[in-house]
Amino acid sequence: MSIAETVAAQKAYFRSGATLPADFRRAGLRKLLDASYRWEKPLCDALMHDLHKSPEEAYMTEISMVRGEIRNQLAHLRSRMRRRHVPTPLAHFPCRGYEVCEPLGTVLIVSPWNYPVQLLLSPLAGAIAAGCTAVLKTSPSVPEVSTVLRRMIEECFAPEYVAVVEGHRDVNAELFAQRFDLVFLTGSPALGRIAMKAAAEHLTPVVLELGGKSPCVVDRGADLKTAARRIAWGKTLNAGQTCIAPDYLLLHEDVKEAFIEAFRQAVAELHGSDAAASPHFARIVSDKAWRRLVSYLTQGEIVAGGHNDAGSRYIEPTLLDGVDPGSPVMQEEIFGPIFPIITWRKPDEVEDFVRSREKPLAFYYFGDRRKGLELAGRCSSGGACINDCIMHIVNERLPFGGVGNSGTGAYHGRYSFEAFSHRRALVVTPTWIDLPFRYMPYRFIRLIRRILR
Repeated sequence: MSIAETVAAQKAYFRSGATLPADFRRAGLRKLLDASYRWEKPLCDALMHDLHKSPEEAYMTEISMVRGEIRNQLAHLRSRMRRRHVPTPLAHFPCRGYEVCEPLGTVLIVSPWNYPVQLLLSPLAGAIAAGCTAVLKTSPSVPEVSTVLRRMIEECFAPEYVAVVEGHRDVNAELFAQRFDLVFLTGSPALGRIAMKAAAEHLTPVVLELGGKSPCVVDRGADLKTAARRIAWGKTLNAGQTCIAPDYLLLHEDVKEAFIEAFRQAVAELHGSDAAASPHFARIVSDKAWRRLVSYLTQGEIVAGGHNDAGSRYIEPTLLDGVDPGSPVMQEEIFGPIFPIITWRKPDEVEDFVRSREKPLAFYYFGDRRKGLELAGRCSSGGACINDCIMHIVNERLPFGGVGNSGTGAYHGRYSFEAFSHRRALVVTPTWIDLPFRYMPYRFIRLIRRILR
């Protein structure tokens, strides 16, 4: 089927009401969960082929998170679908008010290449739980993963319920031209603007999970060994190709040299003396991305790392000192294992620096908990961690999403269910009594005013 035919078939299937019953939704979620086990090895092999992502990292950052999301939806499906009574003011007697979550309809889910399994199937779990039909768009930058995902979804679901579409920008343009009931996209701010502009033509709501330059603040009260290990892990996970990876370091002047040394040691502990030989260090996704990242190495003084290899698209975890805040490495989202360093003396300098830029997807602070909470409260971001990084995405009970340039909307757990639902107001009024207060000519207006004052 063509894209237009697929969307039309899904809309017709949704209108039939087939996706609405709880049993149908539960069956779909169980099919997806079962498939995650049957297809785990092909998915991990494809992730290794396209991204050099180890089976351990693939399980931890992709497969296990998808399963956690599916299980969360299964465990709470009944309660999330249940009509919820809300208190009714006395003046509205005898009406009763309810809140009902109804599925939005036929949705488009666009996934990126960096976590191509997690960021496609986790939103899909929310769409299935909410009772929607879904068109899934995979990334052409990871062709093996895309092929396996398509085969897996085709085995599980009829195309009028869930369908996978593959292709490049021309396919994106054709998809964005369709009239969906929601567009859920994970990608760059540039792609987000394209999707949002196209969606505006139909007044289609969007959930955009984008990126940005997430700051990582290290204060002089930080436990440097622990901070360096957690930051090195967060920055080298998927070779830094993570939307919530710490993008640049804001180091207090007093800890700069000590942190640099602690970071070197942490990288060696995580990946050995030669990260290129580590089975757990991924590679850059494309030659184009590799060339862009290597160009950053000339924009500061390399104080750790710096080795790279074009043939294998390898870049060693690297610290850059003396960078110009106006240089490309400090203006563009890095999306790789390169870490520019900015030093500071007073907390106001950190706040001014972060707030002068676009709102990031994540904010990280290492140091005194109270100071971190205060600083995080003044610096808006999609999510934040104090004395940690990345981990706010792991808990499906927390909303995950951006703000401003880093995105709009949130998902995970009940937030996923709500993202694909319309929260509908429902009023039920009995007929055994019909009070005259609301009817013209409003003879009881004085009494009404006394009740409502």
